[in-house]
Amino acid sequence: MNIRAMVDDEVSRISEIIDHCRSMEGPMLPILHKVQEEFGFIPESAKQLIANALNLSRAEVHGVVSFYHDFRAQPAGRHVLKLCRAEACQSMGGEPLADSIKGKLGIDWHETTPDGAVTLEPVYCLGLCAQAPAAMLDGDLHARIDEHCLADILAEVRT
Repeated sequence: MNIRAMVDDEVSRISEIIDHCRSMEGPMLPILHKVQEEFGFIPESAKQLIANALNLSRAEVHGVVSFYHDFRAQPAGRHVLKLCRAEACQSMGGEPLADSIKGKLGIDWHETTPDGAVTLEPVYCLGLCAQAPAAMLDGDLHARIDEHCLADILAEVRT
């Protein structure tokens, strides 16, 4: 498939999503969620298409995409590891744990390992404050994370 056909296909798929969601009340978030579900991230080209369809500026769409931490501008790795950064988790050792995870993966927040295995993201509460520190790996919650649990999680994402 040549580049022009790929671009046309992307525009066509985004346009279908917009057409499907545009009649909803407050359609921008449903459109963005569907686009990310389809592509794994929000392609830059989608912002202008959504803006045109909703009579908004591209900057307004970009503002929404950049405000919500679940929207991505780049494809995520095969696994997404979200580490809670809220106060309860930090008070229970979340900061040294975060440093350890970043060091072992060799990446910082919002980055993906060079092999594409893991994307590391901060979140600000997973609702497990009484079982801090907490993490979420590919949608599965992990509570009372320590170095031993961390080793198991990292082994899981590296396979």
